[in-house]
Formats: sequence, C-alpha cells, structure tokens
Amino acid sequence: MTEEQRAAPRQRVLKGGKIVINDGFSTFQCTVRNLSETGARLKVTSIIGIPDTFELAMDDGRKHACTVAWKTATEIGVKFG
Repeated sequence: MTEEQRAAPRQRVLKGGKIVINDGFSTFQCTVRNLSETGARLKVTSIIGIPDTFELAMDDGRKHACTVAWKTATEIGVKFG
C-alpha cells in the first residue's frame, strides 16, 4: 500500500479551465479532474505544446501559477505556486 504523497488531500471535481501561456496569447482547454490547495490533475486533449510552467485559469475565476509534476499523453499533474 502506498502512502499519500501530497501535502493536502485532493477532492474529485469536474471543472472547466484553460492553460494560459505566452502572457495570455495562447490557451489550451482543460478539465480539472481533482483539486487541492497545493495542486491539481488536469485532463487535456494532448500535452503537445504545453510547457512545464503556466497559469491555470479556472472557469470559476480562480487562477493558479502551475508547475508540472508529472504528465501522461492526456493528463497533467501540477503543483501550485
């Protein structure tokens, strides 16, 4: 059994958002699949073109500076801050 590695527990959510890069000139649609105070799991069509740091702009108005912790072909795990 693996121990929880996260600093804060995550809640399952299904929220819309955008990955914002190039000072807002480029965006990628994403779905926030789970969320905590310290990070999130994002579902994307493709990770191609998405850098290791970006801003997450959620549809509810919240914004987070993100650093990629891990990624697969269609999901990205990010840390806030």
